[in-house]
Amino acid sequence: MAERTPERLTRLLGMVAYLDRHPGVPVEELASHFEVSVEQVLKDVDTLWMSGTPGYWPDDLIDFDAGSLESGVVRLTQARGMVHALRLGTREAVALVAALRALREAAGEALDPAQREVLASTLDILTAATGDAAATMDVRLSVTAAPEVLAAARTAIAEGRRLHLRYVDAADRVTERDVDPWRLLTGDEHSYLQGWCHAARGERQFRLDRILAADVLEELVTTSGDAREPTFVPNDEHAVVEIELDGRARWVSEQLPVDATEDLPDGGLRVRLRVSSEAWLRHLVLRLAYDVRRVTPVASARAVGGAAERALAAYRTPPDGALD
Repeated sequence: MAERTPERLTRLLGMVAYLDRHPGVPVEELASHFEVSVEQVLKDVDTLWMSGTPGYWPDDLIDFDAGSLESGVVRLTQARGMVHALRLGTREAVALVAALRALREAAGEALDPAQREVLASTLDILTAATGDAAATMDVRLSVTAAPEVLAAARTAIAEGRRLHLRYVDAADRVTERDVDPWRLLTGDEHSYLQGWCHAARGERQFRLDRILAADVLEELVTTSGDAREPTFVPNDEHAVVEIELDGRARWVSEQLPVDATEDLPDGGLRVRLRVSSEAWLRHLVLRLAYDVRRVTPVASARAVGGAAERALAAYRTPPDGALD
């Protein structure tokens, strides 16, 4: 399973702090402490060696004793302030308070008592430290959903129980399905219930405003959002692609991690998403062939078109030995 970026970032920061307190740690001991392989520790050291504070000149970078590392010992010589307490400006503190308040409103009921206590105490400390700037800020997430649907979803998530949904899908068909609910998500325009759909046998996101009814069942959930294979997480290094689609393919904007969705006057839509694999993009566009109007940039459209032409050519060319 591929490691997620937040997990590695947490370990890298923890490694700097640990090495600052324990000078000269054998590589094997460091690997055991952070529960990773020796090879991963060496990769982490290489990454940290190229990290530091703005400016990124040699004197700004985290540094290690190269001689010690050659003998199998990791010795930190310059932490570059990475072990000091974080100091927030007013704007940064207000942004963090807003994010924590949004977290409390969106997921507070699904947290266990210890997590709620940590969230509440952190908010109290930050609010007090920020002063008037935080006092004048009110954060309320706009969740478009029937109150009884939202209440049922929050209850099922908190109690780890299955939900039975009556749901209007992207093709405006009313369907019924059992779902293991994992979490509630709020985007720029819509709020979603994320979970495992037993009818589709896969992970799905259900727009809350399209759920007609939600009933909490006695059955306990049998899948976990934390235990599943990690989903694709887009980042700035991935290529940006825009696809213009007919309305029948609206499911793309609901089931894929798109950056933006634009509704078109004729009922179609334009989605912008980030792509890490050209093969994945070819597969997606070929799957949507009848509903695709345009793909940009041109290079991506040509790549997909070339794949389609090769597929058609394969159908037109009989295999060796085949009868005419």
